[in-house]
Amino acid sequence: MAKFLKEKLELLRNAGFSEKAINYLESDHNVGKIEGADAIGSYTGKCGDTIIMYLRIEEGIIKDAKFIYTGCAGAGSSGSAITELAKGKRLEEALKLSLNDVVEHLKEGEKGLPRHKYDCAEIAINSLRDAIRQYIKKVKC
Repeated sequence: MAKFLKEKLELLRNAGFSEKAINYLESDHNVGKIEGADAIGSYTGKCGDTIIMYLRIEEGIIKDAKFIYTGCAGAGSSGSAITELAKGKRLEEALKLSLNDVVEHLKEGEKGLPRHKYDCAEIAINSLRDAIRQYIKKVKC
């Protein structure tokens, strides 16, 4: 198993993933559900990868964010990145998070989120936006 993991990590590095992105994947950073979440949203990309986003919101500020996903390394690292970026932000600010924000968050030198995985970042962003929109609808009722 250790040999397989070592080979997998090497493949990710060779594909252009940064150490930060790889560390997020290895540690399942912010992967999981929030029991009694204030907001839940999801998005499925054209590739079939899905991210379900869970948010804890207090006074219009995202206090915690977690996600579960089915899909590739790009979806996992992007989900971790968007949850980190969203924490501590007001809902209006979090809605403005973009592909560039995720890419910059994961960037380390020449590596980061490989360009062919940018659609994965869009899945993460859209799942966050869906969760926020669901929350806004719920609060307005």
